[in-house]
Amino acid sequence: MIKEKFGSAKLTALVIGITAAAAIAVAALLVNIFERKQEAKNIFYKVEDITDTTESPEIWGRNFPLQYDDYLRTVDQVRTKYGGSEALPRTPSQADPRSIVAHSRLEEDPRLKTMWAGYAFARDFREERGHAYMLDDQTFTERQIAAKQPGTCMHCHASVYVPYKKLGGGDLIKGFEKMNQMPYPEARKFVSHPVACIDCHDPNSMQLRITRPAFIEGMRTLKAAQGIKNYDVNTMATRQEMRAFVCGQCHVEYYFKGQEKRLTYPWMQGLKADSILSYYEKVKFDDWIHAETGAGVIKAQHPEFEMWNQGIHARSGVKCADCHMPYKRVGALKISDHHVQSPILNINRACQTCHKWDENELKERVEIIQDRTFRLRGIAMDAIISLVQDIKKAKESGKTDAELAAARSYQRKAQFYLDFVEAENSMGFHAPQEAARILGESINYIRLGQVALRDK
Repeated sequence: MIKEKFGSAKLTALVIGITAAAAIAVAALLVNIFERKQEAKNIFYKVEDITDTTESPEIWGRNFPLQYDDYLRTVDQVRTKYGGSEALPRTPSQADPRSIVAHSRLEEDPRLKTMWAGYAFARDFREERGHAYMLDDQTFTERQIAAKQPGTCMHCHASVYVPYKKLGGGDLIKGFEKMNQMPYPEARKFVSHPVACIDCHDPNSMQLRITRPAFIEGMRTLKAAQGIKNYDVNTMATRQEMRAFVCGQCHVEYYFKGQEKRLTYPWMQGLKADSILSYYEKVKFDDWIHAETGAGVIKAQHPEFEMWNQGIHARSGVKCADCHMPYKRVGALKISDHHVQSPILNINRACQTCHKWDENELKERVEIIQDRTFRLRGIAMDAIISLVQDIKKAKESGKTDAELAAARSYQRKAQFYLDFVEAENSMGFHAPQEAARILGESINYIRLGQVALRDK
């Protein structure tokens, strides 16, 4: 009887203990859920007052430490098969104090020197690095020595919103116009940071915004061609569109218009390479005269926005930030990853959100597209070198400018098409069929150029 009572007491104590432990666990869970909910409600903790003149990312980072930590990681230098850059050591000099640089694309492919003969890019062209380097790499490139660069370059290589406003007495466009006309060394004195938080975010609402005047004007021009008058990207674009537009502010084709060197996005007839070339033909724009052939040619500049617009991801509503700044969870918070990088380096969050296949298979799919584009690019590159040599020989043999005019015109077209894919940093992935079509057009123009020489 005593044993039974003792056993019953033990069982009761055990049940009470288990119940108490369960109650404590449930209470802890509820507390944790409550804390997470409160954490999720507090998007940021205000440590600093941020205004429309707060330029330093470090100050913004006191309110947004998670995003700022990611932003600082854009110093990472990791190569993918067709992009990124490993860190190469160099001996600092008075002209260039950098001890680490990206590898030279000219050494990697000397054909580029021939294609760009007579232009600053034939002097120095290195692989692009992360946003952390965008200002210094522009400041210390040897292209600054080869040719006098205008202050216009600052538009896409620096945080310019506050400097523009200061130069314009509060007027963004006036400040933009003033800096365009400055020599690069003078304009450089007005900027302090590469792309910064204030360039893409409103300091009061934290909503995405467009601050680059050339993009504001470019989108107005593009929409006007589509029948939409007085388009204002900051009030008329959707939030999802802005997740592409903030990147498209800089990752675009452009040219310096007129004596005032106004940065202009050539979208008057559309975003395709053909439309842009047609516009350049209409206004008779040349970047330079080719040193070996005498042709007036054009240098395409990183047209990622234009090429992406021709691809399946754009058609499906996928924007730049979805792949290059995918969402991630940090505790209860859902934030965009501000470590902007190639999706190949972040397949799980950048690709597998939509594509439910193994990481290795997805990587292989991307590289197959890039391999094919690279092969076509190589064929076009060999062909353009051949055309340049043919025109050069014809010129040396005494052919007149009139006799060379057709071949030079074909060289101009062929180089622009080839450079449109060469300068676009996805090696065809943003729009595989369009990239292949453009390279095919380039090869055909080269053939026509050689036929034109034969027929003279």
